[in-house]
Amino acid sequence: MFGYVTASWKELSKQEQERYGAVYCGICRRIRSQSGQGARLGLSYDMAFLALLLMSLYEPEETGGKDPCILHPVTKRGWVDNPYVRYAADMNVALAYYNCLDDWQDEHRTASRMMARMLQSKVPPVQERWPRQCQAIAQCIQRLNQLERENCPNPDEPAGAFGELMAQILTYQQDLWAPTLAQMGFALGRFIYLVDAAVDYDRDKRQKRYNPFLAMGMEKDWKRWEEYLVLAMGRCTENFERLPLVQDKGILDNILYSGVWLNYRRKAADSADDGRSL
Repeated sequence: MFGYVTASWKELSKQEQERYGAVYCGICRRIRSQSGQGARLGLSYDMAFLALLLMSLYEPEETGGKDPCILHPVTKRGWVDNPYVRYAADMNVALAYYNCLDDWQDEHRTASRMMARMLQSKVPPVQERWPRQCQAIAQCIQRLNQLERENCPNPDEPAGAFGELMAQILTYQQDLWAPTLAQMGFALGRFIYLVDAAVDYDRDKRQKRYNPFLAMGMEKDWKRWEEYLVLAMGRCTENFERLPLVQDKGILDNILYSGVWLNYRRKAADSADDGRSL
């Protein structure tokens, strides 16, 4: 369900590409130190957006450098570290674990079961550090499973459940900015769920799996789906613009105003190609 909230790489300046990559590498390094080498397999660029958003809002002191790693043993890669990079690393581990459990329940993917088993022992320390967020993730997955079993015909129900999850994740702490971050996260979560449902429509139909648009008896309708998506992302960016962001604002703008749509259209095209190849 992730992989949409990422940048349009070609539209970033070279400096922005380096900064974006350094945040991603910083999260990767922190996953290794906080949760172990294997947990890095679930790393997602979506968490770089989370870190950049919180870094821009709270402007923490940073450390950084350039080093090789197991994936890039020859070329040194830039990295940064701060409390929000560490937070994004923890959220990545928790989300990867519950996402793998969900994939195993839905599709019985052996790889997902193996990944969930590997991450299982890594999650309790994350839960101790971030109980509110981890509880929200677990409750969201439970709610989504229930709605799927009921074949819920109202897309607002599952989209809202995922919106609550993202609202809690974007809310790092209860402070002046918490309400705006929560509203932004709720709208972003709705967008992610609905865009994933649209892209997976054909595959879910072939495999007779739950999809809210199928459950409501809706035929394939990209124009109508995009109306839902534009509304959700519009509410997300409305709250985004209320935040006093300066640092890395260009990268964040790229992700929300360009990257999410580029990823949506690319995945939609890939989905259509998969359907034609069967």
